[in-house]
Amino acid sequence: MEPTQEFGASPAMAAVAPVGSPAVISVRGEALLVVEPEVVDLTVVVGSHAKDRREAFERLVKRNDEVLALLRSYGDSVERIESSGVAVHPEVRKGGRDEKVRAYSGAVRIEVRVADFAVLGEIVSRVADLEAAHLEGPRWRLRRTSPVYRKARTRAVGEALTRAQDYAEALGSRITGLIELADTGLMQSEKARAGQFGASATLGAAYGAALSAEPPALDLEPASQEVRASVEARFYATQPMFEIKAED
Repeated sequence: MEPTQEFGASPAMAAVAPVGSPAVISVRGEALLVVEPEVVDLTVVVGSHAKDRREAFERLVKRNDEVLALLRSYGDSVERIESSGVAVHPEVRKGGRDEKVRAYSGAVRIEVRVADFAVLGEIVSRVADLEAAHLEGPRWRLRRTSPVYRKARTRAVGEALTRAQDYAEALGSRITGLIELADTGLMQSEKARAGQFGASATLGAAYGAALSAEPPALDLEPASQEVRASVEARFYATQPMFEIKAED
């Protein structure tokens, strides 16, 4: 004789075997690394001013040579020295019908990359102490080829896989294969996210005649760099095993 269910007892549960096509789990993996910078960029602008064009240009040449000689004296500690712009122009007196040149001004822009942070404060102080020198920076950053970027991408992929496995486990299924993996925004149309995050500061001033004694070195603390990576992934998974109430 088959057993009967008593009135008021808990309803019977039946397991339904997985059926149909594989399930699809879509996730996003993100990573954030906070690291020390690898290099620092400075911009030096050297200027000149005189009533005579030739004199203005000669002053500019002399001051430019002084800056370049100072920077080159640090050898490999200064990784890059590039002249990014030169300008010499007349200053016209305003007012009246005739244009009259009252003076001439000149400027040279030099881009500097420092790899040895131990000498950075000294370089900043000495450059700032030069006549008619304008200093911008420091701009801390990582090199484009830094392994930190790869580490962040790898961690983001690992986070995506772990999240997908967690979702599958919660459903009672398991990951069986990868459908697609891409940088965030490439799998579907959406606005691009914010670009790379970095940290920078600006220090600018114009200085008069150089002092005879060496200026004190400026103590500068490197600004931490944030490196972010984000990916989207879609995985195949087995269909979950659901339990449903048996019909009366």
